[in-house]
Amino acid sequence: MPKKGGRSAGTKKAQHLPSKQAKVEAACPLLWNCDKPESLFECLISPIKQDEFFREYWEQKPLLLQRDDPSVALYHQSLFQLTDLEDIVKQGLYYGRDVNVCRCVNGKKRVFNQDGKVNYAQLKKDFDQKKATIQFHQPQRYKDELWRIQEKLECYFGSLVGSNIYITPPGSQGLPPHYDDVEVFILQLEGEKHWRLYQPTIYLAQEYNAEPEEKIGMPTHDFLLKPGDLLYFPRGTIHQADTPPGVSHSTHVTISTYQNNSWRDFLLDVVPELVLDAAKEDVAFRKSIPRQLLMKVDLSDSSRQLSGFLRCLADRLDNGRELRSSDLKKDFIMNRLPPFLGSSFDSLAPVGALPKVGSTIRLRFKDYTVITVEPEQGHLDASLKEMVFVYHSLKNKRQTHMMGDENMNEEEMAETHGLRFPLSHMDALKQIWSSDTVCVEALNLTSEAEKENLVISLWSEYLIEVI
Repeated sequence: MPKKGGRSAGTKKAQHLPSKQAKVEAACPLLWNCDKPESLFECLISPIKQDEFFREYWEQKPLLLQRDDPSVALYHQSLFQLTDLEDIVKQGLYYGRDVNVCRCVNGKKRVFNQDGKVNYAQLKKDFDQKKATIQFHQPQRYKDELWRIQEKLECYFGSLVGSNIYITPPGSQGLPPHYDDVEVFILQLEGEKHWRLYQPTIYLAQEYNAEPEEKIGMPTHDFLLKPGDLLYFPRGTIHQADTPPGVSHSTHVTISTYQNNSWRDFLLDVVPELVLDAAKEDVAFRKSIPRQLLMKVDLSDSSRQLSGFLRCLADRLDNGRELRSSDLKKDFIMNRLPPFLGSSFDSLAPVGALPKVGSTIRLRFKDYTVITVEPEQGHLDASLKEMVFVYHSLKNKRQTHMMGDENMNEEEMAETHGLRFPLSHMDALKQIWSSDTVCVEALNLTSEAEKENLVISLWSEYLIEVI
């Protein structure tokens, strides 16, 4: 996800990004007091309101928030500091995977990574003597407050949220001008950092950390971030940053989201299933393609037929055909952070007595679950039948968030993360998911045994409670 840099002399053509200054404490409570995803995001961008942010800034232009409030600066500093690294390194960090050590020299990125495990003494030596930036990947694996913030933001956006820490010595720059394929929120934690933003060369860029191929010209915005400040800019925005000389080192965290989360990605997920469903009911989709079609260089002769098929799919959607997303949903729920429970470890124990037909139940952890319909091969034959799967992130490992788990394949992940039910259970699941409370007896299933088996399965996975 993101990369950045600090301060040098501004240019005459550079503009100061219009900023919002306010006593954040008066606008809303600090982030540590926000337990709901929506209220946390509102505090993150305060004093801007959510409607204004998404109408005026999201995917459109940068936003600089300069918070003139010492309590906010202290809170930012508590998220991460250079001194935190010494203890974290002892837990076993590796160069490349966990930490990069780099510096921008003559417009090029130089990497000073060693082999194997990170040694803090060597890391500090490179930081002090080589003026190298320390890039620490996914600090939410080790810092509880970042874990809490990011898992709430994952609920808010419905997308994975990663982070990186950048610690840059005075008079140095870590990375050359570049852009990222994510929406980026930057919190300044320690010291000061000078930023320059440029006009995007490729709006909503899809290439990760690609250096611009064309000249970037003069910066469009030029400003200094201090502890407590927040900067947002859309993916595709070319940027660079450095720490001013003669001041303390600079530390900032980039919180980023919406990687591979576009309409393109959604269409690639749902359209194949839509085509397969249409082919079951419409013989036209199952007829042979024209003879020698695959041997032709120009396929334009078939465009009219393809347009007809696409219109047919659109008509099916207009007539209420349900879209099914499985791959994007599973990828999100299986790789996101588990809920931050703090010291309330009892929250992952079953609540209430074992549910019976006469019980009243309530859904738990709704923001951490998804329901999909997927084909499953029968054990006794090769036929495929559709099943309902309920996936959740309650058992996800914080330690592997945004890092991948090389020791677990997709089948093992599915077994770890959820439950499966016959397609006939979908209506009952929708009842539970859409109601504040529901009586087990009222579930839309044919027998009492099915009702009890369904709720016991959900209760055993901590997804419902008996009230």
